Amino acid sequence: MALANGGFDGEIIVATTTHAMAREVRRIAGDLIGTRIEHVELHPSGWSRSLDAVLGKIIPAHKLLIYSDNLDFFHSLDVLVVAEKTSLLLKSRYGLNNLAIIHTRHGAGDRAIGFNKASAGFDHVLCSGPKIRDRLIQEAGLAPEAITVVGYPKFDLARDKPAHRFLPTCEKVVLYNPHPSPHLSSWYRHGIQVLDTFLDYPRHGLIFAPHVMLFERNFVVTIDKLTIDRPGAIPQRFLRGDNMQFDLGSRASTDMTYTLAADIYLGDASSQVYEFLLNPRPCIFLNSHRHAWEGDPNFLHWQAGEVIVDPGQLPGALARAHDLHETRYRAVQEEMFAQSFDLSPLPSSVRAANAIADFVQGRKPTRSHLRLVGT
Repeated sequence: MALANGGFDGEIIVATTTHAMAREVRRIAGDLIGTRIEHVELHPSGWSRSLDAVLGKIIPAHKLLIYSDNLDFFHSLDVLVVAEKTSLLLKSRYGLNNLAIIHTRHGAGDRAIGFNKASAGFDHVLCSGPKIRDRLIQEAGLAPEAITVVGYPKFDLARDKPAHRFLPTCEKVVLYNPHPSPHLSSWYRHGIQVLDTFLDYPRHGLIFAPHVMLFERNFVVTIDKLTIDRPGAIPQRFLRGDNMQFDLGSRASTDMTYTLAADIYLGDASSQVYEFLLNPRPCIFLNSHRHAWEGDPNFLHWQAGEVIVDPGQLPGALARAHDLHETRYRAVQEEMFAQSFDLSPLPSSVRAANAIADFVQGRKPTRSHLRLVGT
């Protein structure tokens, strides 16, 4: 949208691969779709749909197969702008070496997988702040000139979003936001105990809004450290509680509705904690796997609040969360936020659009009319 409104003179396409993403694109972009922006819905072949029906319960087969099924489309492009790394298959597997791929990343988290060598496979990377830039240079081996710090475009959408008050009969509302990765998440080992805690602690309300991939499949498989586990189901006794709200993947799970609304953040490895720090508030982290986290940059976010290792410690942590935040963690959070997000009066989306346009300007197109696509 910022590219279109800024007068970019190439062809701008947004490509989506699911019906849900297509609806969201049309909702956000409005009248720009069909005028300045073309919307293309990519579909898997019949064979791929059959394969995904079997494998998709365990692995993201759809995400892998969509590339091979739409190679003609990707061949037609000059620049591809993406938030994930699977698209590098277009170069490594399918030989589209003339296609420039720009990585926007997603989130501003600390997990090691965000800074692995695959990040150096992109032609350019847009990142949110100096923390991300420095780790990309030091750990992924990116050249400094291949990185542009642009801030966080997601904040542009949330800038005027009013904070909604959930569970109004509760004194404080806690957002529990566990990660899906079995080797990092608190859910598999301690999640039910966390929910039980709030049954016995009714003055605190609980919004359970995990990472949207936690319950997406019957099993969760992670590749950065090969693990597999089953998320299971949420027992019915919790669904009837007056002080609990559950959201396993609606738009509100990703558009900062809950991170803006909650009074306290309870989590483990999700990068959404950094979005929560847009307005500094108390945080609690559940170290279910007893990681030796202190001094580890992959757990830097755990410096933003008290770290506990068992749900039995949760009532005490909740009771002292406000006081600890004011005396110990507020200043830490403000510094962490400044290192993670380089914000300026110029909207982050405009800065990102300018960086993409500058990259395109310095690149000789492979055809007379440049085609840029974001997925």
